[in-house]
Amino acid sequence: MRVTSGILLFSFGFVAFASTRDNSIMRVGSGIKIGTSEKGSVRGGSFGTSRVRTGIRIGDARIHNGSARQRIVQPIESTEVPQLITTFSSATNQDVMNNLTVGMIVPYKSFGTREYTRAITSALTSLQRSTRGPKLGLFQRYDIRVRIAMKPLTPSPIAILNSLCKEFLSVNVSAILYLMNYEQYGRSTASAQYFLQLAGYLGIPVIAWNADNSGLERRASQSSLQLQLAPSLEHQTAAMLSILERYKWHQFSVVTSQIAGHDDFIQAVRERISDMQDTFKFSILNAVLVTRPEDLSELVNSESRVILLYSTRDEAIQILKEARRRKITGENYVWVVTQSVIENLQTSQHFPAGMLGVHFDTSSTSLVNEIATAIRVFAYGVEDFVSDPINANRSLKTHLSCEGNGDSRWNTGDTFFRYLKNVTVEGDQGKPNVEFTQDGVLKAAELKIMNLRPGVNEQQPLWEQIGIWKSWQKEGLDIKDIVWPGGSHTPPQGVPEKFHLKITFLEEPPYINLAPPDPITGKCLMDRGILCRVAKESDINGIDIAEAHRNESFYQCCSGFCIDLLERFADELGFIYELVRVEDGRWGTSKNGKWNGLIADLVNRRTDMVMTSLMINSEREAVVDFTVPYMETGIAIVVAKRTGIISPTAFLEPFDTASWMLVGLVAIHAATLMIFLFEWLSPSGFDMKINPPNSPQKPLPVSQMNTSLNHRFSLFRTYWLVWAVLFQAAVHVDSPRGFTARFMTNVWAMFAVVFLAIYTANLAAFMITREEFHEFTGVDDHRLAKPFSHKPMFKFGTISWSHTDSTISKYFREMHTYMKAFNKTTVSEGIEAVISGDMDAFIYDGTVLDYLVAQDEDCRLLTVGSWYAMTGYGIAFPRNSKYVQMFNKRLLDYRENGDLERLRRYWMTGTCKPGKEVQKSSDPLALEQFLSAFLLLMCGILLAALLLLLEHLYFKYVRHHLAKSDRGGCCALVSLSMGKSLTFRGAVYEAQDILRYHRCRDPICDTRTWKVKHELDMARMRIRQLEKDLESHGIKPSQIKFVNAVEVATPRDMTRNHIASTEYAGQFLPTEIYRIFDEDTSRTEVAEMETVL
Repeated sequence: MRVTSGILLFSFGFVAFASTRDNSIMRVGSGIKIGTSEKGSVRGGSFGTSRVRTGIRIGDARIHNGSARQRIVQPIESTEVPQLITTFSSATNQDVMNNLTVGMIVPYKSFGTREYTRAITSALTSLQRSTRGPKLGLFQRYDIRVRIAMKPLTPSPIAILNSLCKEFLSVNVSAILYLMNYEQYGRSTASAQYFLQLAGYLGIPVIAWNADNSGLERRASQSSLQLQLAPSLEHQTAAMLSILERYKWHQFSVVTSQIAGHDDFIQAVRERISDMQDTFKFSILNAVLVTRPEDLSELVNSESRVILLYSTRDEAIQILKEARRRKITGENYVWVVTQSVIENLQTSQHFPAGMLGVHFDTSSTSLVNEIATAIRVFAYGVEDFVSDPINANRSLKTHLSCEGNGDSRWNTGDTFFRYLKNVTVEGDQGKPNVEFTQDGVLKAAELKIMNLRPGVNEQQPLWEQIGIWKSWQKEGLDIKDIVWPGGSHTPPQGVPEKFHLKITFLEEPPYINLAPPDPITGKCLMDRGILCRVAKESDINGIDIAEAHRNESFYQCCSGFCIDLLERFADELGFIYELVRVEDGRWGTSKNGKWNGLIADLVNRRTDMVMTSLMINSEREAVVDFTVPYMETGIAIVVAKRTGIISPTAFLEPFDTASWMLVGLVAIHAATLMIFLFEWLSPSGFDMKINPPNSPQKPLPVSQMNTSLNHRFSLFRTYWLVWAVLFQAAVHVDSPRGFTARFMTNVWAMFAVVFLAIYTANLAAFMITREEFHEFTGVDDHRLAKPFSHKPMFKFGTISWSHTDSTISKYFREMHTYMKAFNKTTVSEGIEAVISGDMDAFIYDGTVLDYLVAQDEDCRLLTVGSWYAMTGYGIAFPRNSKYVQMFNKRLLDYRENGDLERLRRYWMTGTCKPGKEVQKSSDPLALEQFLSAFLLLMCGILLAALLLLLEHLYFKYVRHHLAKSDRGGCCALVSLSMGKSLTFRGAVYEAQDILRYHRCRDPICDTRTWKVKHELDMARMRIRQLEKDLESHGIKPSQIKFVNAVEVATPRDMTRNHIASTEYAGQFLPTEIYRIFDEDTSRTEVAEMETVL
């Protein structure tokens, strides 16, 4: 074997040893034959050995045995103990069997060879003949040989290397059984560590049972191929913590020496605590590594009363001797020790009675019994290995050599180890099967719980088993009567004796809430907290305490965040307390170098502790001691939300400006122009003519008049149609006659449906009441920092003599001077002033304001801006108080495990929920919630008045000029009303209106009017006379109807189109001036208006 790393440092120079001659093996028949064979010796340097071999044959198997007495040698010499080869097979033909060798290292003892041989033979025989478990077929193929090597307590590295090279590698061992019950935890542990590392380096699996396995640094040697049959360090820590859980000891300390594996012990304890955190919470107060006696002083000042000890027995004697001198082994202290301290149940006078410990049997008898288990594990692993077809070409022979002519590592060893690790060996009756974890540790273990009891007649105390711990059971701990420290029969509390603290507070929700106690019992209900004194001490002197408890002016019930936190402190630190309200009701500020309030009580040492929402600042820290902050806070601003009116342009907000421009200027006008254009181009419409077919310029025959009279369409009427369709108005409209124009109208109607659906769907989101509030950026907002710079000035304040007031007076003097007039005495007064509108803002601690905002059921409050002067709340103590460190440690633990966050979520949750605001939306609408609709109506009225003014201006100044220029009737194409006003009939109807509403203002006008009417009546009588004359001559006059003065004055039918000159056709036949002849297509117009008037 070539040595290439430092792991074989001690092997240099020993590969030149003289090789041992192959020993001859005597074959005899069946039975047992004891005899002697040749002797040999090996020499290398100053190292010498002598061997005597004796052969034992059982059945057809060969057994070679030898023995020699161990000699006392000098340090330069090493002693090699006798070796033994035991073989076992069930085959009758020995020549066809394959030899399978396994090495076994056991402690040296006189006449131990026979005992070990008997255990091996019994194990192999029972394994072959056993009816329990699977039937093993390996005995049909392999002749199992066990090579025994007995080693002294502390073999040298030379002996370890020599044992591997000459005793194990030379016979190609497939595994090594390492069974040792030495518990020196010194050189023996180092030797075992060295041996196991060498075996792991060579790739040879090791099945170990060693009492000091807890000292092996398994985490440091990941390459070790080791299965551990003895209870591990993890099993011991689990058993020790189960004792603590049994007696409700939540906090403890760990003490270790520099024993091998002490770091692994502490790590195992922490991992077990993490696994149990859901069922039981532990807390490690101290972890002390003892290198000198002064290291135990840390336990003297600790609150721990339960101590776990991991060390050797000799080290434990020195540690407990020093602990007794420092008075930490008294009646209230419980020491729980590991197997390494108990060892072989020997005690010392320095061990205090009442100690507890975990233990497993490490006697020689127990070791011999474990040989059978180790061989079973090996056999089952071989069986699984050879049964797997994948391993058909793999050999279980190592072929390693220290002479350099073999492999440096057995490559099959890792594969074989996986099979060994996955075996399951049937356990004894009532015990679980032997199985291993992926780390090679035994899954199920059993440990004894030991109690150190006082000796009889003042003799040394004795270890006595009081219970048992089984890892495979959920309630695996079974303990009977225990003698506790000091001879007590009741377990200690596990915490220090309760001490008394006077705690001062000042109420402030949600940290401390006050509520009256029950007036009958004088006690607080479960949800009311604990009793706290609110009266001065002088006020309750001479008053019966029970009567004072029922009087709410003396005592009240305190609850809240700080009270829950205080209760946890009291339970875990073990103290009782008295809660007293500060007498002057102030938080604590310095005025001319003199403190008041809570800080004054601490400075003058009138209290032991202040527990409330006390903010930490540099001035307070200069005179008192604070713990680490348990919650962060700062100075914040709270304002009230005001209900504002809906924006006047809320009805326009569903669409942006570009969308409205696209609809109003593009879509509407484009649709109007296209509909009118299609109507003008259509043959059934205007047919590309300026005037309709029944125009006065081109009269139609009477037969075509009926269809032409119904065609009333123009550009303005197209606009009216487009707007009516867009808003789905139920008004009278004139539809176009052309098919194309009507199709375009339907397309516009579909656009209107989509547009209105989108508009109405989004309108509700904008037609809601807007909440208005003062959006300050923070305390340093210029409107607050310089209050006189804003008109009108804002009204704001805070609590006098508070941290906020002190901070503002220090950094914002102008602001502080102004707000004095608005300051309040309590936070509730400030909040009410903001809600009622007496103040615009209230400035105070951020977390308190957040809580009050969340508690407002109507959600009328709001915190604005960023927090100023960030700091935290802390628990305050007088200077150099001994309690600061213990509270600091607890606060850090609560922060780490999330307890502080859970308390914060519980107490900071409010009743302001979004659901309540949804409920308010069903209330009746106020005027301001649809004020924009009235504004829209008012704008429409003003616009209509403007149009009326324009209409008057048109008739008075524009119409007569337009009538002269518009000879083709183009205006009628744009607007029928405008075209009507420019025709003769329009003038006639205007004259009718004048005649109907005309009132003369002087007698001359009345006379002339009467004269005209009289002449008209005379003309009418003359016409009738002439008709009668014509009838008397046999001539039938034309059917002509005359318009009298009364008919002229009657109102016109405004629902019809009055532009056509045929409006009165079929109703009356005017005089010669107005009549229309049936045959004639022309119409006579009167030149003189006076006849009509």
